[in-house]
Amino acid sequence: MPDLPINAAYAKRFNAVLAYIDENLEGDLSVRTLSRMANFSEFHFHRQFSAFVGVPVARYVQLMRLRGAAHRLLYLADYSVLEAALGAGFESPEAFSRAFRRAFGMSPSAFRKQPNWQVWNAVFAIPHFSRSIIMQVRIVNFADTRVAALEHCGPAGLVNESVRRFIDWRMQSGQSPVASSRSFGIPFNNPDTTAPQEFRFAICGEIHEAVAANEAGIREMQIAGGRYAVVRHVGSPDHIGESIYPIYRDWLPGSGEELRDQPLFFEYLSIYPQTPQEQWLTDIYVPLQ
Repeated sequence: MPDLPINAAYAKRFNAVLAYIDENLEGDLSVRTLSRMANFSEFHFHRQFSAFVGVPVARYVQLMRLRGAAHRLLYLADYSVLEAALGAGFESPEAFSRAFRRAFGMSPSAFRKQPNWQVWNAVFAIPHFSRSIIMQVRIVNFADTRVAALEHCGPAGLVNESVRRFIDWRMQSGQSPVASSRSFGIPFNNPDTTAPQEFRFAICGEIHEAVAANEAGIREMQIAGGRYAVVRHVGSPDHIGESIYPIYRDWLPGSGEELRDQPLFFEYLSIYPQTPQEQWLTDIYVPLQ
């Protein structure tokens, strides 16, 4: 089957369908309903949808429902597997758990405790997601930036404990006020491929003076300036791998760019708890030559 041309009008129609799916995961997402949304006949809709998105419509709808359920299981401590199953359109928790395990290789409960983001990103490696990432990549020149940093060493699941220590120092010292100083995170290795005890992550706040002596383990660092590819991630930083992997897998090979030998870093653009985690904005900076 030849590829269908992705012109602006065609993409607009299908993007409207995809937005409708996202907003109505608990509603009627039958081929009849979606084909009417796209103004295509049911007969041709299957083929056109698969060509544009990269997977059949039924598979896409199920993946989006499982994705939403997985996010809620992680966000909401009191959200049950039964609620996740019903919210994802399954008749029973057993059917939901079977579909979840087939998709992600683990049960919903196991995913909630320790999500496998490598498998997650492989599941969602479909052209539609890759195109949306590519459209958002921008190249910037970032200036050298002094930061106060607390380095977390150990399991990625315990980073939030270190974050709380850093926030306490930040509030007590007044050296990196949130209202006027940017916030960063620097992963020195990949939590998906690094032994938990060897994972390192720096929690950082911008400073304009030397870090005063402290008992919290805060020290001064510098984020190196230079050229960076930047992608914005929307949602909890716990799911930031969804935005990182496509940069390396899809954008970089065809970009003509080469990586610089230093860690990527995150700039956190939202303040917690004023902004719910599912609405957080985080810019991912990937260093380029």
